[in-house]
Amino acid sequence: MAKVSLDNVRKVYPDGHVAVAGASFDIGDGELLVLVGPSGCGKTTLLRMIAGLESVSAGTVRIGDRVVNEVPPKDRDIAMVFQNYALYPHMTVAENLGFGLRLRGLPRAEITQRVDEVARLLELDQRLDARPAALSGGQRQRVALGRAMVRQPAVFLLDEPLSNLDARLRLSMRVEIARLHRRFGSTTVYVTHDQVEAMTLGQRIVVFDRGVIQQIDTPMRLYQRPANLFVAGFLGSPGMNLLRGTLHVDNGLALATAGGVIRLGTAPQAAALDGWRDREIILGLRPEDLHPLAADDPGPALEARLEVLEPVGNEVFLNLRHGDAALVARTPPGTACAPGEIVRLGIASQRVHFFDPHDGTRID
Repeated sequence: MAKVSLDNVRKVYPDGHVAVAGASFDIGDGELLVLVGPSGCGKTTLLRMIAGLESVSAGTVRIGDRVVNEVPPKDRDIAMVFQNYALYPHMTVAENLGFGLRLRGLPRAEITQRVDEVARLLELDQRLDARPAALSGGQRQRVALGRAMVRQPAVFLLDEPLSNLDARLRLSMRVEIARLHRRFGSTTVYVTHDQVEAMTLGQRIVVFDRGVIQQIDTPMRLYQRPANLFVAGFLGSPGMNLLRGTLHVDNGLALATAGGVIRLGTAPQAAALDGWRDREIILGLRPEDLHPLAADDPGPALEARLEVLEPVGNEVFLNLRHGDAALVARTPPGTACAPGEIVRLGIASQRVHFFDPHDGTRID
């Protein structure tokens, strides 16, 4: 295991495209850190620079106490798991697991011991003689993980390893990866575009957009205090509702929008909002902080027209329209609403968010 440090790491391609624009952060010894962002944001490029598969245009990458900018991948003591598994189709599971160890010249007895141990851990011990074509998608992914694990590297690098699996297998493999990390405590960098994977796996998360780090924090801090509009909209399923309007202060906060006036009551950010009176601002509301309210309830509320009702078993999503803004509310089962109705939604005023409409930064 080892600490990984990035100091102002940049990647600029010959055509001038900036894939990573100055990334600086540390990955603690034994930490599972997730790089998350939309496709093309630079997260895989950064992972490949840590692995040595991409050159570093500027800045410094350290693994342990060693600067590795010019160190070949094979000498960095890392193991990488790719999106497409990259298994050898003509080799058995046992041969795939042990191939890297054979290349390193380890004794046959040690290779067999390591392969057997990892195969038992990943429940592949009954499939050691099978070839990849005879395995399920989940089993192939476990072989790819096992091939990295037998190496016992200082750092594991995982590049969207679950993206080829169906929803059920993704869930089970997320649990498997989290369990393995808790058992071995290996330093791990995990790349994904799936914010659910990021939130459930990461001890810390680095949120990327267009090559720039937007925020680094624990999953719940990112969810509860997003630094800007991008993080607010990207993390959460469904994402945060965003409403643009003019802020007024009259017996509490109120937002005048194209769809009507939204009464907000007293918010924790009231003091920070003094300079925003009668100015345009963006209000953020998580779906779970909206709930149907009785017509005569005087609490903080907004009105919206229900367009689509989505029952998903343990909860119901209300897809609504407030003026020209689309909203989603997360409610318990049995919500008595019908499409076309005007619904009055109560607001958890202690959990509202405000953002600067010009640069998208959080107002706090």
